[in-house]
Amino acid sequence: MLVPTTLLVRQHLETFSERFAGFPVHTRALSRFQSDKEVRETIKGLADGTIDMVIGTHRILTEGMVFKDLGLVIIDEEQRFGVEHKDKLKKLKTNVDILSMSATPIPRTLEMAVTGIREMSTLATPPEDRHPILTYVGPNSDRQIAAAIHREMLREGQVFFVHNRVQSISRVAAHIAELVPDARIAVAHGQLPEHVLEQVIVDFWERKFDVLVSTTIIETGLDIPNANTLIIDRADKYGLSQLHQLRGRVGRGRERAYAYFLYDEGKPLSETAHDRLSTIAANNELGSGMQVALKDLEIRGAGNLLGGEQSGHIAGVGFDLYLRMIGEAVSTFRGDVAEGQTELRLELPVDAHIPEDYVDSERLRLEAYQKLSSATSPSSPDGQIDQVLEELTDRYGEPPEQVTNLITVSKLRRLAQRTGLSEVVAMGSNLRVAPANLPDSIQVRLKRLYPSSKYFAAAAALSVPMPVVNGESLPDAELIAWVENLLAAIFPPPPAPASSTAAATAPLAAE
Repeated sequence: MLVPTTLLVRQHLETFSERFAGFPVHTRALSRFQSDKEVRETIKGLADGTIDMVIGTHRILTEGMVFKDLGLVIIDEEQRFGVEHKDKLKKLKTNVDILSMSATPIPRTLEMAVTGIREMSTLATPPEDRHPILTYVGPNSDRQIAAAIHREMLREGQVFFVHNRVQSISRVAAHIAELVPDARIAVAHGQLPEHVLEQVIVDFWERKFDVLVSTTIIETGLDIPNANTLIIDRADKYGLSQLHQLRGRVGRGRERAYAYFLYDEGKPLSETAHDRLSTIAANNELGSGMQVALKDLEIRGAGNLLGGEQSGHIAGVGFDLYLRMIGEAVSTFRGDVAEGQTELRLELPVDAHIPEDYVDSERLRLEAYQKLSSATSPSSPDGQIDQVLEELTDRYGEPPEQVTNLITVSKLRRLAQRTGLSEVVAMGSNLRVAPANLPDSIQVRLKRLYPSSKYFAAAAALSVPMPVVNGESLPDAELIAWVENLLAAIFPPPPAPASSTAAATAPLAAE
């Protein structure tokens, strides 16, 4: 497991040791806090297989690291590692499984995920009792800084003040002491001796200080639930990912958290800085890291997917068009979409959807629609639509009629796609089907089965009146079945794969 800071190594080691306490899993840490003897023992244990898991910083990527049988690499805070680091990981062992975790993935990784090159899973459900962080973006003001610190101290909380210049950090701490004389202030930055820095963080954790003036070293791995106000000086100088990660240092308990992103009023904001600050102000809901990362991808571009260049070329063609082009290329490579295949337009007057009283979460409904869309693809296995229905039934109970209709319509869509149709549309009281290039024998069958139907050879289209019972249209399920029977009767079924044919004829042979 690769992590960016020694503080995270310690936290993860404690967590994994506790979780694996009842199992024969030998876990060790590897960072600058380990002695030379401990490091030698860990490296030897990894080489001979006596150590099952190592949690470390960039020390894992140095020369001389040998793994007996590396099976899984976990990268925490993936946005802190560059392309060169990841290339080194790939060289450790080919065909290794990699799990990358981040609240704000870097543009290249995110692009690979949204275009389908890599798989992505999102966790959008916050921990219990969490509140969105109230975010303010505006010009630097001494009165506002003093008021924010006073308000946090009144509720016995603590404050992070981020100033990312070591040369002037002491002067800024002195200025805050003048603004809020009764506040206990500490300073933390990466150039402090290790034991001093560790002691400052521990003292802040133990509430011996009210305000911690620090550089961005607090960006990852710091979990102090009592600190619920964050003030960032010169916020226009930070990247989107950094701003979102820093904001994540507060609001980790049950208290409402506040984040202030301040810029120098006397200096003009660049267009990119304005975009970043407006994005961070707009996306302040819980789980909004994905939207922030997508905007970061749009601003910075994804760079070269296979090389070391980071400068992007998305701006040249636009984000949406670029993603579509990449998606089409990936689909063609995988064989998901046949060359020249047109999109099917299927419109029937039936009630087919997932109602809110069945799945109340909008995100989960969209997830179900997405799974159903993937299952409807002509290249997906035949039973996949039924698997989606089984999953819905297992998670949410017996599906209502609308969901059953949706599943049946999905199967109908799949049949129409395999037949090569581009339109199955209800137009008034008729059903239009296209393209329909019918030989004479099929035209005779059409007139016999559906006497009122009309075939337009020039337009390669077919119009069939939809059945009516006592002046009313058929119930939804019966109408879908009627359309399915029509397509099966007029259009010959596509040839099934060999395995499916064998499976289908087996019962007949048995009979």
